[in-house]
Amino acid sequence: MFSIGDISKRTGVKVPTIRYYEQLGLITTPLRSSGNQRRYSTEDAKRLGFIKHARDLGLPLEAVRELLRLSEHPGQPCADADRIAAAHLEVIRGKIVSLQRLEKELERITCGCKAVHVRDCYVLQSLSDRSAGREDH
Repeated sequence: MFSIGDISKRTGVKVPTIRYYEQLGLITTPLRSSGNQRRYSTEDAKRLGFIKHARDLGLPLEAVRELLRLSEHPGQPCADADRIAAAHLEVIRGKIVSLQRLEKELERITCGCKAVHVRDCYVLQSLSDRSAGREDH
């Protein structure tokens, strides 16, 4: 059995986040010691590790909740898990495209600035005039 501090260190999940996941029902309310200290099992640590990995991949909490539900039924087909992961992959790809546009625009702005004084600064002028040579991003 682990204290909340121990399971935090073991999984890399901060203590307030562990409490938050308890409130959301993503992990079960742990047993309490005679001193009213939360006590977590190895299974709790595995579940918390699962949640952390999913969150590190950027999956929203509702998707994590659904994946946890699916993981409780190992004999079921994994089509729903695949669907959740594929949908998230599309979201990530969209963000990458958006970030690439932002990168291109910031590169244009920074490379275009040859000024010595702020009054002539291309970066500031570009930010002030959003329509000047700007691509949508």
